[in-house]
Amino acid sequence: MIEDRLVDALAELADTLLDDFDVIDFLHLLVERCTELLEADAAGVLLTTQHGPLQLVAASEERTRLTELFQLQTEEGPSLEAFRSGVRVAEPDLHAARTRWPRFALASIGAGFDAVTAIPMRQRGETIGALNIFRRNRGDFGERYLQTAQALADVATIGLFQQRPVRHYEFVTEQLQAALQSRVVVEQAKGFVAERLAVDMATAFTALRGYASGRGLKLSVVAASVIEGELGAQALLASPDDRG
Repeated sequence: MIEDRLVDALAELADTLLDDFDVIDFLHLLVERCTELLEADAAGVLLTTQHGPLQLVAASEERTRLTELFQLQTEEGPSLEAFRSGVRVAEPDLHAARTRWPRFALASIGAGFDAVTAIPMRQRGETIGALNIFRRNRGDFGERYLQTAQALADVATIGLFQQRPVRHYEFVTEQLQAALQSRVVVEQAKGFVAERLAVDMATAFTALRGYASGRGLKLSVVAASVIEGELGAQALLASPDDRG
């Protein structure tokens, strides 16, 4: 069963890799499929440019976003270790990791997570980020599920590397920088929509993403239109066929 679901997820991710694909939406699709396929409770992606620090780009829910940000602020945690070493980092019991990552472990447990695995996003000897997978219950994920997570991370990494091989390093840096900039715009738009519609951040993001998907637009373009006042928050709730 998991093999069939993995094939479907890989095909879905591959279908989004167009010449001008939306990196932010692509990575949010990645974390969603990770939580579904791995029976996990949350996932997040952190990326870096060639010379910059890791930054959060996508998270499946607000608690994950806050936990990932805390990991970056305290400079400790599985993503940083996976990124630096280029190998998978697993912790089946965060309660036992208070010596290894004292601040990250406590923050994760406080957010309701008891186990975590970080998968390096790596190709051709270059690591550009990490995929983090969280679970509420303690225990190992199992090798089969970790292989699935690695396959999803590999597809995402290939997606970021796959264009313009002649200008490989320059393009990857540009691509990642654009993703990080788009993430900032999306976060600003989420806050604006949440305030205007009196909803939580998750609902605001769903509205933004649904509007973009229904009209074949980039999520970052829709977010920028909201920030610039070209698109009202209420308009996000209209169906694609609504001419009003």
